[in-house]
Amino acid sequence: MDQSKIDRINTLYHKSKAVGLSEEEKAEQAALRREYIEAIRGSMRANLNSISIQEKDGSVTDLGQKYGGVNGKQS
Repeated sequence: MDQSKIDRINTLYHKSKAVGLSEEEKAEQAALRREYIEAIRGSMRANLNSISIQEKDGSVTDLGQKYGGVNGKQS
């Protein structure tokens, strides 16, 4: 998500508190928030899937392969 969309979310939030939003603006705000949440989830999923831990026996376990599955979906 680019900065202009985040700025638009903030603008709509401040306008909603000051004077309220039209129905079109409410729909735009909801769509932008959904897109933002999906971007955050995707980023978090990628970060968690890139974690590897070293076991006591010296082996390395890739948690993304073990728990993340294909495209972050559990197997």
